[in-house]
Amino acid sequence: MEIISKFTIGSDEGVDNLFTIIKSSVSNTYKNLISEEDIKKYTEEWDPRKMINELNNLSNQLIITYADQKPVGYGILKSGSGYPGFSEEKRMTELNFVILKEYNSSEIRESLWKKCRSTVSFTDILWANILTEDPLLEFFKKTGFVIKENSQIDPFLLPSYIIELPITKN
Repeated sequence: MEIISKFTIGSDEGVDNLFTIIKSSVSNTYKNLISEEDIKKYTEEWDPRKMINELNNLSNQLIITYADQKPVGYGILKSGSGYPGFSEEKRMTELNFVILKEYNSSEIRESLWKKCRSTVSFTDILWANILTEDPLLEFFKKTGFVIKENSQIDPFLLPSYIIELPITKN
């Protein structure tokens, strides 16, 4: 299987690939926790133009991972994005990191993680809000993230953790 993670611009094609991953991920992640009707309502509210504008903000980076040219995961990095109670003395970058369940392999995780990690040397702390039951939680712990606090994750306010990774400067 050919695996590649690459930067993606906020274009129709980039957003289509992103939405394909998100829809599949949301459906699989929440299917036993949230009604199908609520999931459908949530995904129907997405606005591709709004997402294109958000991704073309210079503070944001989108990385999509492809397996045999099929989009199977993404990382979105949002510079300057903190969570309530974060240290304002530190430069914070938020990470949204998603891999489709059926493609959650060490090769895919490593490809996406290496590309995401290579872009955050400018920040002090990389953080994410991750479901308490997310299968990627152990992967994040192995890469050095620590659980900072309990939280809730949008869009359905389910139990989550805020996790952080201090970025060391070389």
